[in-house]
Formats: sequence, structure tokens, C-alpha cells
Amino acid sequence: MDLVTVAKFLFTASVIVFSSWLSQKRPDLAGFIIALPLASLLALALAHLQHGDAEKSIAFGQSILLAVPVSYLFFIPFFIPKFTEFGFWIVYGLGLSLLVVGYFLHQSLIKWLS
Repeated sequence: MDLVTVAKFLFTASVIVFSSWLSQKRPDLAGFIIALPLASLLALALAHLQHGDAEKSIAFGQSILLAVPVSYLFFIPFFIPKFTEFGFWIVYGLGLSLLVVGYFLHQSLIKWLS
């Protein structure tokens, strides 16, 4: 792993760690920061800086745009009152299961739009 990759990793991880720390003090602000497309902003810029291929970067951005609404499937179990009786980890696991479904939906959308 080269030094640039390590620097990208440390910078990106620090944004997540900071948001996690902030959630204890200001969960409203931390939630807003995490809701921003920080990962997408960072990944798009860092990927383009690394390979410099505009066509690939634009395809990457398009894939992200399709993936964002699909990724909301993860949160559905958190809003179903009956599920919350099972505890956090069961609800979390159901959300992850829905993300697997979302992945296949995303892949279908990508193929359909190509």
C-alpha cells in the first residue's frame, strides 16, 4: 500500500471517527454531518485524483446516485414498531439483509440504464 492510499485512509477514517465522537455530544449535528454525502464526495474526488479518468469518475457518480435511494432500505426495519421489540441487533441485521436485496436492485438498475 503506497503513502497516498494510507493518507486517504487516515483522512476518511478521521471524518467517521469525528462524527462518531460528536454523536455523544451533539447527535443532531453528527446526524446531519453523516447524512451529507461525505463518503461520496471524498471517494469521488480521491478516486479521480488517483486515476484521472473523467469517464470512470462520472460512471462512479452515476452509480452512487442510483445506490443512495436503494441504500435507504437499511433503515426500514428501524421504523417498523413491531421489529423494535426484538432489540437493536435484530433490527440492524434485518437492515443489512435488506441491503443485500438493495445490491441486486442496484445492479439491475445499472444494467437497465446502460
